[in-house]
Amino acid sequence: MSKRLDSMRRNPQADWKIADVVALCGEFGVTCDASRSGSSHYKVTHPAMAEILTVPFKRPIKPVYIRRLVVFIDTVRHLDERA
Repeated sequence: MSKRLDSMRRNPQADWKIADVVALCGEFGVTCDASRSGSSHYKVTHPAMAEILTVPFKRPIKPVYIRRLVVFIDTVRHLDERA
């Protein structure tokens, strides 16, 4: 289990930065890339998921986006366990 994931799950309203989101995604093999169209959002994707999660670069990242990211990571972990 990831300490960062546990921290985000327990305290989504903390001052999370996009670097934290990118690091968490890297821990679980999830891609987190800046939009190429100049948007202020990052795209979070995984090959096993049809969903694309967008997370704004703006700080602090709102808790709703952190909660969605935690659910996304949990889903990826569940899919990886079944494979």
